[in-house]
Amino acid sequence: MTSSASERPESPADNLPKSWDPSAVEADLYQGWVDAGYFAADPTSGKPPYSIVLPPPNVTGSLHMGHALDHTLMDALSRRKRMLGFEVLWLPGMDHAGIATQTVVEKQLAADGKTKEDFGRELFVDKVWDWKRESGGTIGGQMRRIGDGVDWSRERFTMDDGLSRAVQTIFKRMYDDGLIYRAERLVNWSPVLQTAISDIEVKFEDVEGELVSLRYGSLNDDEPHVIVATTRVETMLGDTAVAVHPDDERYQHLIGTTLEHPFTGRQIPIIADDYVDPEFGTGAVKITPAHDPNDFEMGLRHDLPMPTIMDKAGRIADTGTEFDGLDRFEARVKVREALAAQGRVVAEKRPYLHSVGHSERSGESIEPRLSLQWWVKVDGLAKAAGDAVRNGDTVIHPASQEPRWFAWIDNMHDWCISRQLWWGHRIPIWYGPNGETVCLGPDETAPEGWEQDPDVLDTWFSSGLWPFSTMGWPDATDDLATFYPTSVLVTGYDILFFWVARMMMFGTYVSQDASVTAGPNGGTVPFQDIFLHGLVRDQFGKKMSKSRGNGIDPLDWVDRFGADALRFTLARGANPGADLSVGEDHAQSSRNFANKLFNATKFALMNGAAPAALPDRSELTDADRWILDRLEQVRAEVDAAFERYEFSKACEALYHFAWDEVCDWYLEIAKVQFGDDSHGEHTRAVLGNVLDALLRLLHPVIPFVTETLWKVLTGGESVVVASWPEATGVAVDEIAAQRISDMQKLITEVRRFRSDQGLKPSQKVAAKLVGIDEADLIDQVAATRAQAKLTEPDAEFTATASVEVRLSKATVVVELDTSGTVDLVAERARLVKDLAAAEKELAQTTAKLGNEAFLAKAPDAVVDKIRTRQQIATEEIARINTRLEAMGS
Repeated sequence: MTSSASERPESPADNLPKSWDPSAVEADLYQGWVDAGYFAADPTSGKPPYSIVLPPPNVTGSLHMGHALDHTLMDALSRRKRMLGFEVLWLPGMDHAGIATQTVVEKQLAADGKTKEDFGRELFVDKVWDWKRESGGTIGGQMRRIGDGVDWSRERFTMDDGLSRAVQTIFKRMYDDGLIYRAERLVNWSPVLQTAISDIEVKFEDVEGELVSLRYGSLNDDEPHVIVATTRVETMLGDTAVAVHPDDERYQHLIGTTLEHPFTGRQIPIIADDYVDPEFGTGAVKITPAHDPNDFEMGLRHDLPMPTIMDKAGRIADTGTEFDGLDRFEARVKVREALAAQGRVVAEKRPYLHSVGHSERSGESIEPRLSLQWWVKVDGLAKAAGDAVRNGDTVIHPASQEPRWFAWIDNMHDWCISRQLWWGHRIPIWYGPNGETVCLGPDETAPEGWEQDPDVLDTWFSSGLWPFSTMGWPDATDDLATFYPTSVLVTGYDILFFWVARMMMFGTYVSQDASVTAGPNGGTVPFQDIFLHGLVRDQFGKKMSKSRGNGIDPLDWVDRFGADALRFTLARGANPGADLSVGEDHAQSSRNFANKLFNATKFALMNGAAPAALPDRSELTDADRWILDRLEQVRAEVDAAFERYEFSKACEALYHFAWDEVCDWYLEIAKVQFGDDSHGEHTRAVLGNVLDALLRLLHPVIPFVTETLWKVLTGGESVVVASWPEATGVAVDEIAAQRISDMQKLITEVRRFRSDQGLKPSQKVAAKLVGIDEADLIDQVAATRAQAKLTEPDAEFTATASVEVRLSKATVVVELDTSGTVDLVAERARLVKDLAAAEKELAQTTAKLGNEAFLAKAPDAVVDKIRTRQQIATEEIARINTRLEAMGS
């Protein structure tokens, strides 16, 4: 038989499930938030703005633990600010990820025996768009799974029309200003992808190679020669000099002379340069300007020829030697063998462990290669980005990361922005039939017969515009006027240079545009704060990686423990700038916390607890005043921690308040007070108010369980749009706090005694509480007895054991009738242990008070405190000895 719709449940607790099951509610809760429009930002609301742009994940990607940390922290900041009354914009989007996406689609074509050339550029790009629409954006669904409160109506993609327009606009402006130019420079070259790649896409790995020492010049020791060493002997085909230090006496007679190249017949000059370390190796180094970054700089200084000896696929080319056409690794062997045949290999060291850069996307070792590319001149841009931090326009949290920022930004080299790909923002440069060159803006059209540059822009170019291009720049929009500059950038310290620096350079470059200066904060920088968190490592502190097999799928944790458990684990470990280690035990602990919160709130509801107006504080018990005061102290601590981006401190404070103080202490006291006619209703109101505020304080980090509980507890619409707890302005009741502290100490000591005696936790023991009046704990008697499992003694009570506890005002003696239950051997062992601790304390304090040098320097308050400790230790020793004597042998 079912109840009618008009019937009310007996208790609000009936609206909660039997236990907390995240998988049963999370998806519906999240969709409800989205449907209600809670995450949609209104630039015309008049509320103070707060904005964050999501660092755009790759469209090819899926959520990893680093993303989960990023998103958890951004969501926590956004949710709290929304509750504080701000108009919050958290803007989501994805990056087109040029190399990664093109590689994915090319692999699909390869499975059918096709290449991109079989389709041509236009059709291939269409196929990439098809893939993006069908398979890209997996991460969007995963973001919903962890509760990201983003404004989906503003979702952006770096290849969208609006963002493409921004890219073309800023490229043309910078080109016209002389900040973008084309030049032949050294780049990271991927022979597999056949494109330049960015520094962030180069991963350095230790590999076993060989160190070959070879001889230039005469094979006769008495005639001019030098010995150089290299791990890439094939590059000697491009050597155009040998360098020594100008003060190295060993080579003074050779500086300015030449030696013949063993294979090409070129004359190789011996040059002097301060870069060379005379103490390293032979003090002479081979110079291959087109294939080594340091050699390239030296080649510029000495005006050396720079022949490129490899083609785009990494094959030896254009050297005029027998090695032309060989793959670079085949050539490494053949060149060494040919040098050995000439008697020029002086020594070989194999294996030789050294660090080699590899392409993150294709896996092969990258080749430094001289190449004609497009570049951004960064000197002025980098200075402006550095000055923004120096001037305080943008503040880096933690401040300890500032030196890294300045080390990078103050020493930047010009930025290679062109990539030899088909997927990406095409460089808006057009070439005429007679060698003309023009840069076109988004609303301009190339003349008939002109051809566009084939290269596309580095993905970091478009993502560098992200903070303002996503809000409509270059147009003047309401979003730009209201939400730019953004409030904070949340990201890992590992991409401080690669992405953050680009955004800062572009943001300061457009800072004079009317479209970005219209807002209340102006627009000189793209964000006011930069919060840098650390890397997520495994439980042993090791970096997560596929090769180690120690990666953790955050969605696996969501499935097993719930999104709240994932989020709380990550936020609880997030200290500014510090790495955090996480393991399954942490996730289980966080799940247990959510369960504890659920069960405690359900218990409170079952006992009639609900938020309500409170009576005058004089009508409340010590415990009521204490828990309300602790709530206010924790609220202030959490607020301060959030403002400093100290998520770990905020979570720790809330965890221990919720578990240790609310659940373990106040709820137990409340059980006693519920049955007191004079205090029961007040206690229900206090508990209801405490839980109401606690759930709101926890909501930014664990939104799902708090939403479920808060709505039932308060009957409110949603905690998402509830107000953040405000300061009460009430002074802390220090007397109540001390009484509760004394009660906790008393109960803890009795529990310890019971444990030492092997008493079962549920076993009740008759006891007298002597001195409870003098200790000012008369109002805590019932709660003390309940939590220590002590019953009222009857008329025939006989004490067989006692526990003496020194409290702030007096010593309370708990006399227990433990006939047949107390283990005298264990009790004596406990007392002996306590005696040893007291004697150690007495010895230490006596030694300090006998130290004249210490007494001369220590403040009076410190000396008085030590004297008090000495007196307490003396009394403890006397008390314990008396107990031991009474027990006999």
